[in-house]
Formats: sequence, structure tokens, C-alpha cells
Amino acid sequence: VQLQASGGGLVQAGGSLRLSCRATASIFNSNIMGWSRQAPGQQRVTIATITTRGATLYTESVGGRFTISRDSAKNTVYLQMDELKPEDTAIYYCGARTSQYLQPHYWGQGTQVTVSS
Repeated sequence: VQLQASGGGLVQAGGSLRLSCRATASIFNSNIMGWSRQAPGQQRVTIATITTRGATLYTESVGGRFTISRDSAKNTVYLQMDELKPEDTAIYYCGARTSQYLQPHYWGQGTQVTVSS
């Protein structure tokens, strides 16, 4: 398994969750890591990315509430999700890409996040 995601679950609105995605070293050290999500009936969209140098980008819907980070010692990327809203309910996927302008070349399995109101 090249990307292994974990950490989803059920949380009440206003709560927090942290997702983790462990990658193989070769993927982690040479790719932009990121998180995407797909809500029922909607397309998968990228919500946060982090480069190998630690530069981050967020989609407007999660900026200020979510924080992406990476731990090089563990080849792991995290997504700290605070102030969760019911509209954050989705399947979350980690991905690795070579450019911000491209879709991920590698995907982890999805992890369900459900936010109750």
C-alpha cells in the first residue's frame, strides 16, 4: 500500500478530528501531498496541499479551520480539522502529485468523516 489513510469518524458540529496518511518514503519525499474530499453526489475536490518544503494551500471552504502538515520522520501527512461543520461530511482521500496543476498520481483509500448537527 503506497498511501494509507486513517482517522475518520463521527463528530458533532464544532468538534475536531485529525486525519493521517502514511506514504512510502519515495512518494513522500518527491511529491506534493494533499487531501481531497468527496461528498455524496459531488465530485472529488482537493481541499489542502503541502509541498516538500512545507508550503501550504487551502480551498476557501476550509481555510482557517483545517491545517495540513507533514512529518518527514514518519513519512506522514496530517489534516487537523477544527470547527467542523455538517457540510464537511465526506469521504476524505489523501493524494500525492508532482504539480499543483495536476491531479494526484497516487491515492490512498478513503476515510469517512461524518459531522452531525
